Formats: sequence, structure tokens, C-alpha cells
Amino acid sequence: MGTFFRGEARASFGSADMIGSPVPRINPPDPFLLNFRPLVSSSSPNPASKNSQAFPGKGKDLLPQAFRDLKEGELLVNEFFTSIQGESTFQGQPCFFIRLTGCHLRCVYCDTEYAFYQGQKETVETCLERAHQAQVQLVEVTGGEPLLQASCNPLLSRLCDDGFTVLLETSGCVPLHRVDERVHRIIDVKTPSSQMDAYNLKGLEDQLRSQDEIKFVVDNPEDYEWTRAWIQDHPKILDRGIPIHISPCEGKWKLEELAQKILDDRLPVRLNLQLHKLIWPDREQGI
Repeated sequence: MGTFFRGEARASFGSADMIGSPVPRINPPDPFLLNFRPLVSSSSPNPASKNSQAFPGKGKDLLPQAFRDLKEGELLVNEFFTSIQGESTFQGQPCFFIRLTGCHLRCVYCDTEYAFYQGQKETVETCLERAHQAQVQLVEVTGGEPLLQASCNPLLSRLCDDGFTVLLETSGCVPLHRVDERVHRIIDVKTPSSQMDAYNLKGLEDQLRSQDEIKFVVDNPEDYEWTRAWIQDHPKILDRGIPIHISPCEGKWKLEELAQKILDDRLPVRLNLQLHKLIWPDREQGI
């Protein structure tokens, strides 16, 4: 079993493990943020968060204390669970999820704020064991922002070595070049209503691989128009046939209105509804 941080409680929820309680902040060592651009500041808390004032500071202060204690081959894991894959072209398939702790962004519409600080130290080997125990072919590593942890890339490669189909969900705001070429990278390009769009990677279209996918979360018509313009400004992505998903914020859009916009514009995207939330509307974790 892994090491708990700030509390020994573990709650079981279906096939998920909810881990620990919030971990206080300290500055982790620089290698965890090597090559990362400046991050959000205390003047830009997440206004959608009920706990906005719990995240003062900037940059490395936004990451869990426990990052400093991680050794090679260790990860801070928020939860393991098996569910139906709710997004991407793999939607609808049974999938084992490994959610890592920590994120350097504070998107207004974030629906996984519990992953900011709650976590448990696990090894890459333990993560592999849990993936095999799940007895499903599809495995997703997500967060938070999983690529903030140095052992994330070794975990992805080991999962591929063991024959899994591996998905990585990442913010689109961290370098991607070290991710194993066998991994399907689901890249969440930040729209303006997230208030994090300034941190989108520049030149993203030149870093994409054939098996990658892009997702835009749209909160309002302005987000949609921004996304439409972004797609038009990046024709290489369309030329390569990389799937593009538009995902409406929960409860913010009448689906028929968003669908009609896509139809009127003949926009070459997939309307991406979060299937897991349609199946389990009353659950927040472990889906």
C-alpha cells in the first residue's frame, strides 16, 4: 500500500479509491517544473472554486507538499478506478483510470479540484499491478496535470510495454515531447473562459502525432467562436485528420443550440458529451 498524506481515511466508492485529505503546500524541487512557463498567481484564484482562498501563492506553491518527497519511480496518486471511458474516440469502452495529484493551473470550470492536493504515494510497479488487476485493455493516466510528475512518463512507457492501450489526458500547457510515441495523447486546449488560455503551448500543431486528439471545453458562445477561429488558424491539424472534440460545460449550454452551431458552421469536430456524467449524474469521483 502507498503512504498516506495528512490523514489515514480512505473511502471506497464503487470501484474507486478516494485517497487521503488535502496536503499543505510547500515548494517542490525544481526538476518537477523544469521547462514549465510561469504559472497562475494569487491575483487569479479559481473563481469557480468554493475553496479559492485555499490556493494562494503562485507557481510551485500551487503544487502539493508531497511532491518534494517523491523518489525515482514514485508518484502521487489521487485515485484508481475502473469506469466507462466518457470522452475521446475511445468513448464507451471500459477503462482503468490512474488519476495523479497536482495541477499548476486553476481553470474556472475545473471539475476535478479534489485532485489538486489529495493524494497517496505509490510506485510505478503498484500502478502497473493495479492496471493488470482491473482486467481491461484500456488505461488512462489523467490528473490534475499528470506530466508534472517526473515518473509519469516511465509509467506510460511501462503500461505500453505491458500491452495496454494507453491514453494520457493533459492540459496542453506542458511539454509533450518526452511522452512515449505509443501513447494516445488527449490534449485539452484551454479556452478563454478557463482563464488559463495564455498558457497554451505555442506551436502545438507541429508537436502532434497521428494518434493524438484535441479537446476544447466551451462554456459559452464566445468560447465556441474562439475555438472555431483556433481550428481555422491551425489547418495542419485538419489536414492530418486528428480528431477534434468540443465538450460543453456541464449545464451551461442547451445541447441543441451548440449542435446547431456546429452544423451551421459545418465545423469538422465531434460533439463530445461526458458519457460518464450522463450515466452517473450524482457522482463526482470514481467515474
